[in-house]
This record gives sequence, C-alpha cells and structure tokens, in this order.
Amino acid sequence: MLKLKNQLLGSTMVAGLAAVAVIGSASAASAQTTTRTNAQTEAEDATNVEEVVVVGSRLRRDTYNSPSPIQVVTREESTLAGFASTTEVLQGTAVTSGSSQINNSYGGFVTDGGPGANTLSLRGLGATRTLILLNGRRVAPAGSRGAVGSADLNVLPTAMIERIEVLKDGASSIYGSDAVAGVVNVITRNNIDGITLEAQLNAPMEADGAGKQTRYSVVAGLQGDRFHLSGSAEYYNREEITLGDREFTRCNTDYRLNRTTGAFSDFVDPLTGQRKCYPVTGTGSNGVTINTIGTSSTAGVGAAGVPTTYAGTFNRFRPNSAVSTGLVGFEGVGATGLNLNIRDTFEPRLLNRSLISPVEVGTAFVEGSYDLKALGNAEVYGEFLVNRRKSSQTGYRQLSLDYNKGSLLIPGNLQFSTFLGPQPTSATPTTNVGVRAFIGFGNDTSTQEVDFTKSTAGIRGDFFLPEWRYDVYASYARSNSTYVFESFLTDRLRDSLNVVAAPAGTPARLVRTGILPTGVQGSVTCAVNITNPTAGCIAAPFLTSQTIGGALPQDWKDYVFRPVTGTTVYEEKTISAGIDGPLFTLPAGQVTAFLGAEWRDASINDSPPVDSVNGNLFNLTTSAPTRGSDQVWEVFGELEIPLLANLPFAKELSLNLSGRYTDYDSYGDDTTYKAGLVYTPVSWLSVRSTYGTSYRAPALFEQFQGATSGFLNQSSDPCNNYDAPGVFANRAANCASQGLPAGFSATNGITVISSGGAGSGALAAETSKNFTAGVILQPTLPSGFGNLSFAVDYYEITVENGVSRIGAANILSRCYDSNPADFTADNGFCRLIDPRNAGTQALTVRDSYTNVATDKVRGIDYNARWNADIGPGRVTVNLGATQFLEIYSQLFSDDPIREEKGILGSPEWTATGNVSYAWGPYRVRYGVEWIDAMDSTAFVGATGLADYVFDVDEYFTHNISAQYSMNDITITAGVRNLFDADLPPISQGAYNKVGDTVLYSGYDYVGRSAFINVSKSF
Repeated sequence: MLKLKNQLLGSTMVAGLAAVAVIGSASAASAQTTTRTNAQTEAEDATNVEEVVVVGSRLRRDTYNSPSPIQVVTREESTLAGFASTTEVLQGTAVTSGSSQINNSYGGFVTDGGPGANTLSLRGLGATRTLILLNGRRVAPAGSRGAVGSADLNVLPTAMIERIEVLKDGASSIYGSDAVAGVVNVITRNNIDGITLEAQLNAPMEADGAGKQTRYSVVAGLQGDRFHLSGSAEYYNREEITLGDREFTRCNTDYRLNRTTGAFSDFVDPLTGQRKCYPVTGTGSNGVTINTIGTSSTAGVGAAGVPTTYAGTFNRFRPNSAVSTGLVGFEGVGATGLNLNIRDTFEPRLLNRSLISPVEVGTAFVEGSYDLKALGNAEVYGEFLVNRRKSSQTGYRQLSLDYNKGSLLIPGNLQFSTFLGPQPTSATPTTNVGVRAFIGFGNDTSTQEVDFTKSTAGIRGDFFLPEWRYDVYASYARSNSTYVFESFLTDRLRDSLNVVAAPAGTPARLVRTGILPTGVQGSVTCAVNITNPTAGCIAAPFLTSQTIGGALPQDWKDYVFRPVTGTTVYEEKTISAGIDGPLFTLPAGQVTAFLGAEWRDASINDSPPVDSVNGNLFNLTTSAPTRGSDQVWEVFGELEIPLLANLPFAKELSLNLSGRYTDYDSYGDDTTYKAGLVYTPVSWLSVRSTYGTSYRAPALFEQFQGATSGFLNQSSDPCNNYDAPGVFANRAANCASQGLPAGFSATNGITVISSGGAGSGALAAETSKNFTAGVILQPTLPSGFGNLSFAVDYYEITVENGVSRIGAANILSRCYDSNPADFTADNGFCRLIDPRNAGTQALTVRDSYTNVATDKVRGIDYNARWNADIGPGRVTVNLGATQFLEIYSQLFSDDPIREEKGILGSPEWTATGNVSYAWGPYRVRYGVEWIDAMDSTAFVGATGLADYVFDVDEYFTHNISAQYSMNDITITAGVRNLFDADLPPISQGAYNKVGDTVLYSGYDYVGRSAFINVSKSF
C-alpha cells in the first residue's frame, strides 16, 4: 500500500497539493513514519503491496500510473490546514482552482438544491457536471425545493474519511452520467480496531467571535477472523455570521471611485454627510425603500438633498412632523425624473441578515463485511449512511402595503391620492390604490431540515475464471426534506385592508381604533368579518408615521405574515454488477478487463406550500409541484493493455480503453468512450494523454420542474416605441403586424412562466469531448537532495447540447427580430410567447429548459512536490497552480464568444503551496493560497466609465499550524487567514455584492480564525 501511495503522490497529480481532504488527525504512528529512512520504507513496501481500485478506473492494480490527472487528498494534511469540514476542503482553492462554489454565503439566493446545500463544481462547469462517489458508488442528490440535482457535500461522513481522490477529467465511459468535468471519490477507513474520540474548534478572532465551528466525533471498529465492523458518529455546528458581525458588510456603498482623483461619486446622505449605506441604485446595492409613501404627484416641501431650485411636484414622501405647508407632515423625497437617492434605504435590522448562514449536521456511518468462505471465497459487505442537516437563513423583508382608494385607514390629507390602478390586494378588481406605504417590515427566517440515508449491500468474491473477481451490489438512497419560509399571504392582506366601520358588538380583538379621515377617532374592522363572523380577520393598521416607519401591530403581523411549508423527496435505486481479471498475457504483461452492467432509477417529488401553488404568496413567485422519474440501463467495459515494458526508451507503454452503452427511459440510448495512453521512456519521465466523450442526462428537475411564475418590467416589451428611428426593421414590421399603435408604450409587466423541459423525452443528454495531455518528471537527485516530482497537464472540455433556459429577454428579442415571413405564433421562438392580451396588450413568455448551450474550458495544471531528510526530520514542499486558457459559454451557436477567463469569479490563475517539517512527534506547516487579480470592466461594458470599479487585486491567505502526536493523543493547533486578508471592493451595478466585495466563494468572509483539533485513540 505504501508503494502504491508513493506512486500516486509522484506520478499522478501529487498528493497533498491541496489543503486536503478529511477532517481528522494523524496518528502517532503516521507521524513517526515521516522520520524513517528510505531503506526502511522500501523494505516495508516489498511486503505491503495490495491491489486497489483508484478513481478513473474500475480495474484492480498493485501499481498505478494514471493517463488522467488525479489529485489525492489525505486526512492528515486537512487537519494541519485547519479545515473544519469536508465541504470546506472540497470547496477550497486547491481543488476548485478558484471556480465559484455554492456554499453557506448563498443562503439568500435561489440555488439548485435549495438554501443550505453545498455543492462542488470542478473546472467551473457546474455541480451537475461533477460526479461524487462514496467508496466508488454514487452519492445521490439531496436538498430542498424543486431543483434538487446534485450531491450535497454536507452528507459526507467526515470523521470516517481516509482520503479523497479527485479525477479532473471526463469519465462517463467508466461511471456514467454527470462525470463531465470530473469525479470525486471519497474513501472511508475500514479495518479499524479500537475507538478514537475527536473534537475540533474553529474560532474567528473578531471581537464578537461570531461564526464559530465545532465538530465532535467518535470512530470505532472491531475485527474478527471472518468479519470487520466499523463506524462513526459525529456532530458539526457552524454558527451564523450576520452582516453586522463584520466591518466590511456594515455599510454597503455604491463604491463609485474615480481612481484619477481618488474621489468617490457615491451619493452623500444629507442627514449624515457620509456616503450612503445600502442605497437602491442597482444590482449589488442591497438597500430597500422604507419609511416612504407613494402618492399621486402633488406639491410639497422637499427633503434635505432636493435642490432648492426644484419647483416640481413629488410622488414619494416620508414623514416629517415639522412640515406645515404643502403635504402637511411629509417631506418630498422623489418624483418622476428626480432621481436623487435620498429616500430611506437602510435600517439597523438589515444587518441581521445572514452573511454565512448557520447549520447543524449530524452524521452516522457504518460499514462492515463478513467472509462466507463459500461462493468463491465470497465476502458480503454493507454500508449505511444517515445524515440530518438543519440549516436556516435570516433575511429582511420590505412591505409595499397598498391602501385602497377612499379607505378609512388613510388620513384626510392623503385622501386625494390615486397612486396606482388595481393591485392583487385591492378590495375588488376595479379598486384603485390610494396610497402605497413602503415599510421596513423586519427580519424573516427560512429553515430546512434534510434527512438523507444511503444503504448499500453487496457480495464480492472469486469468479470461476482464474484470477477473476466479481462484485454485485444494490443501493438505495433517499433525501427527505421539509422547508419552511415566511411570507405575506395575499388573501389575508386583501381582507385586512378592506375595512368598514366596526358595528357594535364586534369582538375587541377584531377591532382597530385610530384617526378616521374626518379627523376624529373611530374603530374599523375587516369587511369580511361582517359577512363571515368566523373569518377572524385582523384589520390593517391606520396609515400613520408609526406605520410607515415599521412600528406595526403584532396581532396584524401574526395574521398576514405566516410560515409556509413544503416538502421534497428524492430517491435513487441502483443495482450494479461487474467482473474483472486478466484476459491473456502479452510480452509486456497481462491484458486485464472489466465488464459491468448497472440499473438506476431516480424520482423526485417536490410539493411546494399550498399558498405557493395557489399564487397566494404576496410579491413572491408561484410554484407548481415537481414530480417525475427516470430510469437507465447501462453496460460498460474497460481494457488495460501493456504494449511495451522494460525496454530501452520504453520502460512502460500502456493503453487504457473504456466504453459504455446507455439506455434512458427519458431520451433514449447513447454511447461514450475514452482512450488513455501512458508512455514512460525512462524512469524519470512519463507522458500521458486521454481523449474521450462524456454525457450528462438531464436532471429530473430540468425535465419535470413545475411551472414558476415571475415578471419582467414593462420596459422589456420589445415593441416599446417600435416606430422610432433606428429600430431594427424586422422588429418594427412584426410589432406593427400585431396592430399596435404608433408610439406604443407597454403599461403592464411581462409574465414569465418558467418550468422544466415539458417532461420525459423532451430533453436530450448533454454531450462533451474531453482531452488531456501531461508530462511527469521525477528526476533522481544527488544523494541528500531528496525527491522531486513535477507534473504539467493540459486539459480541454467542450460541452455541447447543454441544458439551459433560454431566458425571457432572449425569447422576446429573437421572436420579434425574426424574419416577418416567419413571425407566426407557431414558429421558432414565437411559439414560446402567448398571444398578447386583447385588452392590455400584455405579454406572457414561457421559458423552459431546452438543449441549446455550449460551454468550453481549457487550461493547464502545474504541480510539484519535493521532500528530503534535513536534520532530525523531513521537510515536504507542495506547490500547485492552475491557469485557465479559455472559458466561455454560448447560449446559441451564432452568439459571439465572450471570454470569461479572468473576470470576477473566474480567475485566470490560482495557486496553493505549503511547506511542512516533521520530526519525532512534532510537525509544523505553513500554507499559502493565491487568487489572481480579476477584471470584468470590459465584460460588463464599463470601459470608459472612470468611476466604476469592476477589477480587483490579487488575493492571498496564509495558514500556519503545529501538531504534536504521542501515545495515541494528537493535538493540532493553528491560525487560518493569518494576516486577515482585506476583501477587494467593487462597484454596484453588475454583480451581486457582499458588503462592498463581490459574492464569491474564493474569498474568506470569516477572517482570521484560530483552530484546535484534539484526538485520542483507545
């Protein structure tokens, strides 16, 4: 086994280059191993060779030179690096090469798998194109809501993991669907004899200490002559970090910086004299409009910041009791054409939002085997994994409360106003809105509880052919989640705003008392309480400065703002069988083969909250259930052919071939293949290369996701001012053909209905072509200079027929810009647009998943490792870097190629390095992670705009640690992000921001943190 490990470390991608994989601590024995002489190690190698299967192949080997780039990450190094979970390891720069990952910083965004799910995207191609294995078998998707399609890294049994092997190459011919960008195989420990207790604490060194991570685990095992049984139980807790807990998120600004003068052009809040925090100026500004009302345009007194020369009217006001003229009690803060950004956009509760959302994870894992001494020395084996994730996110809700025209709740001096036409909460379909109150409602909470189980049972043993082995297993996985979030209910808001004078005898709890429009005090109740005495409706508050400022009656908040609950169940069943062994012998060695077959069945059942299905969530999209299943049969095989061996300039030349036939119920059949070559002319030089095809079957949510409604602003209507000079002739002709008047301007938003790909058979599989080529150098250094390994690998992946939504804006432009001869409701992209509403001319667009996209990524991986005996111990240096040469995505084949290499979230270069020294029971380590500077200025069209900042400097983090191991006790302590690296700021307008920096998983939002890990074995 040591011989195999040494070859993996040297001739593949060189182990330990990442801050690595499993949380745990090195034993005293392994710590002492680092001081042994080469002679001792070689002597042990000769007697400790065993056959294993390494990721990227299904063949058993006692030596392994992979034609594909493989990264091996070990539990010992991850402990020294200070990682508190396997998720952190796999999402680290060393594994991801800086490509953005979905983690707990994305809790407030819509992500596949739902809030709290953590996924892995290799090569930046997406989590659904990265396959996760546990002991060589698939980890099924887990999560909440309708878009569950990838494995959640939270389910992995951290305490039991021995190592992780990362294949950064397509491998569908070996593993089937999803192995497009790469494969991660998580390998657990077995043959454990005894008990190990472990605890870890990661504590941020900020003053408040918010964001601590703790993990406690027990690992145990026992062995007999014919059996072994081992398992683990662990608990992991990550505390919340809010926006208020970190300095860089306490004041999100526009960050409009003129780098020539050094001056900011952000709006200066006239009340504070400082740059405005959390404005409402576009993408990334993250502010909300609060403490404001919208009215008909009327004369008024302007607030501080309104030019004294402004003589127009206002349609946005905020309370000011000092104003005694114009609109008494209110000052003007906005008007059509007057965009001063002076309205209130921030209040302290905004800072209660989650920066990093909290999570609790409990995991238990058991594995074992029993030797039957029958059926070919068969061994029955099994695994059982059970995991529960409890995650939550804190948000902030603004409430736009529409008071009906003429309502008794509106004060007399605002009765003149007609702000809008009928809205969803209007008393009747023809009732106008008199006044809209923009209210800071406060914080809301979303929670998820995801129960994941995976059971595997199998039998393996000697086949009837000499030296052949068989392995047959069945597996069942299930993710069962309950998700809860809070929402205003449209019907309850509507009822509460439709009030009448409360008749005598109305129950006190259903009565609201306040100042009526006549200026006298009176009582109101919901009209529905009169017609239905059991309705229990709580009347909305009177429109006062307190209401506008967010001081709302608790009984009304409890009535209109309710928790709603949905459930998601994802199931996957697998039966797999394979045999492997030698076919015949060539002069260079044995030709070995693997033959296998597999059946999988997967299903999803997402039941959104009833109010979501019924469209009763105020200002939120509607969601229909997502239900569907798919099934696949596959046969596959692999050959390893040694062509030359132990010849001059041909120490090794071997060919690896693999192929797979796939037949899905949903889209039919397909084939994939792969060829790999390893050539070692001399012992210190190897050349390797692979070429093959891979595929990804459409995820169940892409096929069956229930329709979800959303909206585009009316300004997105392609026929607005279609007859103006300069409008594309096709568009002008097509708009005119619909009978729209000259100078048409849409007055209604565009309804967008998004859904899956119309069910089974509507989508085909994504296909890809993968190519890699690499060189490995292992020169023999002079005595005393240690051992050096260096690897360079070029990779290229092109994904075609990619599954994607086209986007409503694309659908509209491509339909209305099409040839007028083709502009019919049943042709081209126009098929996805409903006929215009005969009365309002409003549009409805239907945007479903379809096969249109192309993605391409090219790059080079560089890896080096050097170790040597120096003084009383051994020093080890690891270096790894990735250079992206090309990254782009095309939705349509005729779209221009826009290079994404080097833009925000996709750095051209990333690198990691660490140096460690071990002697006796001690080991120390220093590590560095580097992300190259990134620049999106040209990509987002900001070239020439001097005060927009969409470029960031390079980013470094440093980590230091020390370890002591003796008498079955190991203590590891250190500091991550030693110098508390500053996060580079960007402007608002193009990217989602966290504080003033970009939302990007490569940046450390936690800051400097200390960690300690203690383990004790018995």
